[in-house]
Formats: sequence, structure tokens, C-alpha cells
Amino acid sequence: MILTVTLNAALDVTYQVPGVDWDGVNRVTTVHRRAGGKGVNVARVLAALGQDVLVTGLAGGPTGQAIEADLQRAGLPHAFVGIAADSRTTLVVADSPRTALFNEPGPEVTAAEFGRMTGRFTDLMATAEAVVISGSLPRGVPLDAYATLAAIAAEHGVPAIVDADGEPLRHAPGGRPSIVKPNAEELARAVPEGGPEEGAQALRGRGAESVVVSMGAEGLLAVTPEGIFRARMPYKVEGNPTGAGDSLVAGLALGLVERSPWPERLTRAAALGAAAVAAPVAGDFDRDVYADIHPRIVIV
Repeated sequence: MILTVTLNAALDVTYQVPGVDWDGVNRVTTVHRRAGGKGVNVARVLAALGQDVLVTGLAGGPTGQAIEADLQRAGLPHAFVGIAADSRTTLVVADSPRTALFNEPGPEVTAAEFGRMTGRFTDLMATAEAVVISGSLPRGVPLDAYATLAAIAAEHGVPAIVDADGEPLRHAPGGRPSIVKPNAEELARAVPEGGPEEGAQALRGRGAESVVVSMGAEGLLAVTPEGIFRARMPYKVEGNPTGAGDSLVAGLALGLVERSPWPERLTRAAALGAAAVAAPVAGDFDRDVYADIHPRIVIV
């Protein structure tokens, strides 16, 4: 089983519009509403690939109930820790090929609630083959929360992937995760000195075993104990990039479980990320795009 952790779970709302008039009335052509947050999106992709998954995290209030109800309808097993405050909603306005994302900050979480979360997480290590810890932190959760969870996983021999930004990313390597996965902008904020390769090496020096940097149309950079690898994309996929990084992380998690070589792991991850851009909502990927682009990715 692959466990995904979403501490700041959300109800994702996507508006597809033919064009945005920021000074007038806009007609929405299609609306999608479903459970979201980065870990939830990762779990959806893994389930679509035939993997056993379990979604955990924090959820509360009417929005939290809607999140859990949607996961139930989708057949995604979940074990959320309840909180008193209401979970957040996110809004994506998609005017292809442009998108705008509006993220609410999330609920206020108490120390006792986060303590219950770490207890639940520790218990789940008994059956987890790998864990993905990703997304933003709700208010009240310590900035080193991902390092704390990654350290628990490491103590139980479970490989962990951390996908975060800002202070949570800067703290994450201290938990000795197997993979830290920033994008190029997130890495530059965490390690302002040098380029992506130097930044990735710096995170490895702080405790991360491997660092994979997503670089949009330029592909992936992986700095690992076995060497440095780059995945080159054959072409740019147009569409909605929201959730592309989550599909990429799903590919990396599957590679951890299968213990596949890094070139194979990166090829699949890069292909899933590209195929997610062609899908209308986060947590989906276009299988035709995946089949077309996967054999054409070059690892150098």
C-alpha cells in the first residue's frame, strides 16, 4: 500500500470558461467539484495505475465531510484525522491554455489535532510500502511537520517523498526522506544560491537521499546517490498544468515501491506529469498522451 498525506486537504472547484473578463460577468461552461490537495491527487493517479492506496491527513467541518464523501464515491480508501475547523476550498479558472489558481489558506489546526495526526501516521507505517507527504500546511501546524513525518517513516524503514514549498521544504531534508521533489521555482526559493543542480545538491547535503526537480517543458533533473540524470521532453503539452506535479510524484512513488532504476523511474514520472497537463482536472492524466510521450522521453 502507498500512503499519501494531505494535511491541508481541499474541495477543488474547477471552472472552465471560454474567456475571462476580469471587469465583467463570466459564463462558466463546465464545473468540476471533487476532493483535492496534492496527496489526494497523487492517490488518484496511483489508483488509476492499479496501485493500492490510502489517503490520510486532516479534514473538518462541512467541507471536510464533502471531501470524504467524494473520496468514498471515487472508491479511494481514506483515514483522515478529524479537526474542529472547516477544511478549505480551492478554485481553478481554466481558460485554455491559461489557468488561474486561487488557494484558501486552510483551517486552524490545534497542537492536539496534529498530535493525533502523527499518531495515526505512525500506526499506518505498519502496512505502508511508501509514503508521499505533500502540499501546503494549514495554520497551526509546525513548519517542520514534514520533516517530523519523514523521520517517522525512516524509523520504520518506509521510503518517503516530500513535495513542499517554502519553510516546509527547507526543513524537509532533516527528516531523511528518500526523495524531495520541488519545482525549479520552489528550489530557488529554498536555496537561492546557484542553479538547480547546486540547489539539489544542497538539499541532499541537508539529509535528503535524492532530489528530483521538475522544470516544466524542460523536463526533470534528478540528483541521486547513483548519479545525476535529466529527463528531456520531446514536445510541450498544452493544457492545465494544475496537478501535473502530483502525477509526476505518483510515478516516483511507484518507482520506489518497484525499486526500478532511476532512468526508468524518471521516464514514467515525466510522462505522467506531461499527460496530466492534457487532462481537465488535477488527479487525472490523459492515457493517450502518456502512451505517446513515454517512449520519446530521453534520459541523459
